[in-house]
Amino acid sequence: MRGFVRAGLSSAVLLIAVLTGSAHAQYYREDTAPGYGYDRYERPPPRRAVGYNCDAVQRGFTGPQPYSCPLPGPRPLGARCFCDVPIASFSAPQPPAPGRVVP
Repeated sequence: MRGFVRAGLSSAVLLIAVLTGSAHAQYYREDTAPGYGYDRYERPPPRRAVGYNCDAVQRGFTGPQPYSCPLPGPRPLGARCFCDVPIASFSAPQPPAPGRVVP
C-alpha cells in the first residue's frame, strides 16, 4: 500500500513537471503585437524655458523708456506681458506698458 501511494505521488510530481515546461519571460518576445507588455521608456518633451521678469516700454517725456517689472510666477519666454507703470503725482495715469517675458 505504501509503495502504491509513493509511486502515485512521484508520478503526479513528474507529470506536473513535464506539463509546466520551462519558465520564460514575456518581456522580449518578438512574436507579440506592438504595444504589448512593457514599452520602451520615452523621454518627456523638454521643458519650455521660463522667465520671471517683464521687459516693457513705457511712454516718457523724452520718448519710449525701458521698464522692467517682476512677474507673479514663471511664464514662457517671449510671451506677452504687461507692467503696471508707477504714476507720478504731476502726470496723468498711464495704461499698463506691454512687453515680453525675459529671464
